[in-house]
Amino acid sequence: MSQSFYKFYYHIIFGTKYRKPIIALEIEKLLKEYLPGKIKEKEGLAIELNMVDDHLHLLASIPPKISVSEFIHKIKGSSSHFVNVNFGKQFFYWQAGYGALTLSEKGVPFVRQYIANQKQRHARNDLLNILEYIPEESGK
Repeated sequence: MSQSFYKFYYHIIFGTKYRKPIIALEIEKLLKEYLPGKIKEKEGLAIELNMVDDHLHLLASIPPKISVSEFIHKIKGSSSHFVNVNFGKQFFYWQAGYGALTLSEKGVPFVRQYIANQKQRHARNDLLNILEYIPEESGK
């Protein structure tokens, strides 16, 4: 049996549709319960996950056999569906775009801490633009 070795780390950021501030605590709890399992199902590893009211940050390792765009598409689509099913109505959607940054293993602790402290960083406006970038969505 063939074995592969890889260490691919990604900091992924995506927002709610039109950046609406709809990630309330109940939705955040659902996403934090659901996403690690979905990521594992896609043979990835969720290292850190956190969010504020209009966007999500994920530090993950993704296997080389799946493209980053396919991976993100799958977790965004399935997680919005999961939230909508749990609330019994169609109201929760992610924006079409996303931000994705690669990092070395050496950068993992810094990005992990950055993501873990999202709420505090946003409250203090102590943000690193490159770690917060999501392409703008038109059609507001």
